[in-house]
Amino acid sequence: MPDTQATETEMQARAKRLSLVGLLENWTQVKDEPWLETLFELEETTRQQRSLERRLRYAKLGRFKPLSDFDYNWPKKLDRALLEDLFSLEWIRQGQNAIFLGPNGIGKTMLAKNLAHQAVLEGFTVRCCTASELLNDLASQDGPLALQRRIRHYASPALLLIDEVGYLSYDHRHADLLFEIVSQRYTHRSILITTNEPFAHWAKVFPNASCVVSLIDRLTHHAEILQIDGDSYRLKESREERKRAQQRRRQKRARNPQ
Repeated sequence: MPDTQATETEMQARAKRLSLVGLLENWTQVKDEPWLETLFELEETTRQQRSLERRLRYAKLGRFKPLSDFDYNWPKKLDRALLEDLFSLEWIRQGQNAIFLGPNGIGKTMLAKNLAHQAVLEGFTVRCCTASELLNDLASQDGPLALQRRIRHYASPALLLIDEVGYLSYDHRHADLLFEIVSQRYTHRSILITTNEPFAHWAKVFPNASCVVSLIDRLTHHAEILQIDGDSYRLKESREERKRAQQRRRQKRARNPQ
């Protein structure tokens, strides 16, 4: 037989987690009511759904293709075992980083956003932005107090996705700002970065910045690096779409000869 006292204690604990103060204050009158379990289930389900919706809005993932659309046969190099291990999200629980390195159009952003979305579904707070959005936002803050508030905004979520590092170059001020974000998140909150530039070339991304070596050191310490090599999948899709369009035009001319 179930332990009645233990069951009642668990029910009270659920009421406390849900902050059902009125219910707790009148516990002796309601503890045996048959509707109590239904009430808890409705409250828990509704709050979980609202929490998920809030996290999705906060994440700002934007539109992205589902992981099922990714063609694993297209890249010439991809450690699929490592990618699948990243989807366990244990690296986020450990406060580690992940870096997706590869040429343009190979699917880095698609994979990163699917990974970030999975983190949201599993209860983590996530924030997604491009490197230019992040750095220009920080650089535009008016005064040190506003800047510190904005830094906390990017330093607080469990996972920060910084997309497209290396697509543009930045001055030393931007490098210092990125270093500040990385430093505040170091060892306890995770960063996911996509970049088309190997670390040896980051001095070109942040020319004349003295913190580049320290920035890379902190990013890569306790980090998983997924390298993806191959031709641009976007170019492949564009070529295929042009071929389909040409075929449609030929068929149309065949049906409607001048």
